[in-house]
Amino acid sequence: MTKRVKSKYKINRRLGVNLWGRPKSPVNTRDYGPGQHGQRRRKPSDFGLQLAAKQKLKGYYANITEKQFRKYYHEAQGGKGDTSEKLIGLLERRLDAVIYRMKFVPTVFAARQFINHGHIKVNGKKVNIPSYRVREGDVIEVREKSRQLPLVLLAIESTERDVPDYMDVNLNKLQGTFVRVPKHEDVPYPVQMEPNLVIEFYSR
Repeated sequence: MTKRVKSKYKINRRLGVNLWGRPKSPVNTRDYGPGQHGQRRRKPSDFGLQLAAKQKLKGYYANITEKQFRKYYHEAQGGKGDTSEKLIGLLERRLDAVIYRMKFVPTVFAARQFINHGHIKVNGKKVNIPSYRVREGDVIEVREKSRQLPLVLLAIESTERDVPDYMDVNLNKLQGTFVRVPKHEDVPYPVQMEPNLVIEFYSR
């Protein structure tokens, strides 16, 4: 098991939820935190609930850095509209989240590595930045030389997830269009996400 995968499972154990809905998650058999005191249960404070909501959302997107996450919050805060909805929209426009949603890769962690290695094109041009922001109408595809990689074949054959309706995907061509920025209710999170608590956390 790689260090990255171990880290991913630690996130699940620490938060006590199967964050990505994977059948192999240790939370399925041990729904308590890791370590000597993992089974102790305490009623969380308001701060604790807000922190947990932030850690869940941040962890879900391949455990992005605090600096990046806070930047998304500040951007979502600007202008008109619901801040929590705008935060979800910004996170779902990340290229790593998009190719994960399109089922080109099996996990959001694999998505980051896949992009870093130059396997993805956006509107015909290679993009190797996982945080690249996709716009409505952008066409995302797996490079032709990368389409027979075992990782890709495993992902498209998986029945664990469905492609959400804010994307139009052709899995035979390994190409998809980002149709629209989703609302919170459109995003197929396997666990309950509470972006409103995340906003409360940062606005304290």
